[in-house]
Amino acid sequence: MAMRFPYPSTHRRIPTLPSFASFTPHRRNVAMASAKRSPKRLKYSTPRFTKEGEFLSIEVDPTGADSWKLEPVIELLKQGAVGVIPTDTVYAIVCDCKNHSAVERLRRIKKIESSKPLSILCRSLRDIDTYTMGFPRGDGHGHANVFRAVKQCLPGPYTFILTASKELPKQCVGYGTTSVKYASRKNVGVRISDDAVCQAILQAMDAPLICTSVKGTKENEWMIDPTAIGDIYGPEGLDFVVDGGVRVAEPSTIVDMTGPYPKVIREGKGPILAWMVVEDDEDTHLRQDLIESGT
Repeated sequence: MAMRFPYPSTHRRIPTLPSFASFTPHRRNVAMASAKRSPKRLKYSTPRFTKEGEFLSIEVDPTGADSWKLEPVIELLKQGAVGVIPTDTVYAIVCDCKNHSAVERLRRIKKIESSKPLSILCRSLRDIDTYTMGFPRGDGHGHANVFRAVKQCLPGPYTFILTASKELPKQCVGYGTTSVKYASRKNVGVRISDDAVCQAILQAMDAPLICTSVKGTKENEWMIDPTAIGDIYGPEGLDFVVDGGVRVAEPSTIVDMTGPYPKVIREGKGPILAWMVVEDDEDTHLRQDLIESGT
């Protein structure tokens, strides 16, 4: 049973573990550790999420064996909280995709412009079919039928860029007043994480979670220590952290499915498969934005 305490005075940092880690393809450095903390339950009394100056930190078993601990986090997410959860790659800042105020708070905390798209963590392929136009299934116009191949990759460490459907709120995919910004709302990155803790949270939600990676100050650098994440983002307005231990700095492999063939735009933890195409060219601004948000 976890103990609870107010944020942030009693957070303890692990001096021998790195707070940040840089990712290099095909290089895996695993750091395993956990720090015992005493989180305190947030108080809330109205349907609209309100915060009373306290920060919630819950330490869980990465296998999901004690998923009952996640109940207060799930309730907070449903009320509009913004927090950090583990995935099968790196930690992600998340919120309910259908809660407009939560999405705007996530953007403020992470300092993401409204014109830039975000990714979504989905519960299943059904979510992907609902909130996007789905995977190419062959149309006689150059689009290959790769749906069966994709099903073998999910759940897994991949982010697939797809065309968003009208079911996905516009603030999730980037929007603005200019034609260029408005065009960017067509695409969104989708993930189905193969992580027990992440899946336990998602299965209790009514919709996918908006997600963005918890990156460091340098390029290709991710924050992997949940204690350090809370120390940095707690004062910025973050409501909770689900501590699943220090993670490996390996983000997902990002594959753009909106063109005539599946194109790898970032190589990550997911292996590059035979049906994926790797090209050395310059990414568009949209692709770069999706790379930055991808977990």
